[in-house]
Amino acid sequence: MVTGSSYLESLLQGQPQLPSSPLAWLNQLRADAVDRAGTLKVPTTRDEEWRFTDISPLYRLSFQPVRAESSLRTADIEHFYLAETAIRLVFVDGVYAPQLSREPDGAKDPGLVVTNLSGSAAAHAVAIEPHLGRHAGFQDNVFAALNTAFLHDGALILVPRNGVVEEPVHLLFIATQKEAASHPRCLLIAESGSMVTVVEDYVTLQEDAYVTNAVTEIVLADNARVDHIRVQRDSTEAFHIANCAVSLAHASHYRSVSVALGARISRYNLNTLLAAEGAECAIDGLALITGRQLADTHTCIDHAKPHGTSIQSHKCIVDGAAHAVFNGKIVVRPGAQRTDSSQSSRNLLLNAKARVDTKPQLEIFADDVKCAHGATVGQLDNEEVFYLKSRGLSETTARNLLTYAFGAEIIDRISIASLKQRLEQTVLEQTQRN
Repeated sequence: MVTGSSYLESLLQGQPQLPSSPLAWLNQLRADAVDRAGTLKVPTTRDEEWRFTDISPLYRLSFQPVRAESSLRTADIEHFYLAETAIRLVFVDGVYAPQLSREPDGAKDPGLVVTNLSGSAAAHAVAIEPHLGRHAGFQDNVFAALNTAFLHDGALILVPRNGVVEEPVHLLFIATQKEAASHPRCLLIAESGSMVTVVEDYVTLQEDAYVTNAVTEIVLADNARVDHIRVQRDSTEAFHIANCAVSLAHASHYRSVSVALGARISRYNLNTLLAAEGAECAIDGLALITGRQLADTHTCIDHAKPHGTSIQSHKCIVDGAAHAVFNGKIVVRPGAQRTDSSQSSRNLLLNAKARVDTKPQLEIFADDVKCAHGATVGQLDNEEVFYLKSRGLSETTARNLLTYAFGAEIIDRISIASLKQRLEQTVLEQTQRN
């Protein structure tokens, strides 16, 4: 019988030897992660943070290292491109594909860096070293440790002071190989007064099982603004595990919209630290799943300083025998007075076998705050269905329309028209299949 420990050992041993970096601190970071991964255990349902998410099906598959460089051409993947994006980094099974990517024009965006991490770490070491591996900690997270142990290719975005990136940056991660394991990495540093929109997009060209283990770190300096759109549309046989850590400085603003559509089992951890006064974040999420899918989202919004503001809305639409999990924690530390935080978890069950487990949490250690949270789990409102039927719609059409409207509310907050249109079409098609 394959256990979590033996699976982890085989994964560590099976990955290819990475080339040494000229940066001693980067080599040490990898070595520390390898050592730590060797001491940690794969989580099970006996662990409180994973009690609803059984990842043991992962152990039954023998994931192999990426075997060969991609032979994909633009024609193979251009249907994933976004009309609004001129800057694009493409990674195929975790490996950077420069022939499919388009880095920024230095004349148009002076000082902006959007490139592959492995080829630019030395040139930008002063900016990178204080942040890479420092926010998404791996001391107690085996998947973050694995990702850092195999750290090589990855997306690096450096937005200069007061720089405004007019067009979105598209990070496209494409899965092509059956039973392969990839470890995508992203580091975004937005300097003081800068603005950028980033799309982190996971797609597939095949429908077999594979594993994606992603880590993203986002750092906002004073008065920076980052709009982060994350879309996970993997194969429904895949496993997708991701950790994202965000750090906000004084008066910075982070907005996140995440949409989970694919994967047999997915887990997304989003940890947001409001590390200075006046920081603001708005975090929205949607999981739309069916069949035997499991989508687990864990978030933590940590108010460390006064006058922070956060607002969060997470929705799940669950059909078939699928299972959605949402655990949202809001922490207000001592001294973080005048915090204003609200959280909403709304969940729609379309089938008697569908299941949702939702757990909003408030941990408040300051007395001058305004915090609220709420959670609902239910089916479509029969009165709303009746009203639409009275206007001439069939019951099926009425239910599909209400389901679509429930999910489209989150998707409508995406600022990129072409992506929003595609996702709305996906939601509409899935509701019509139900």
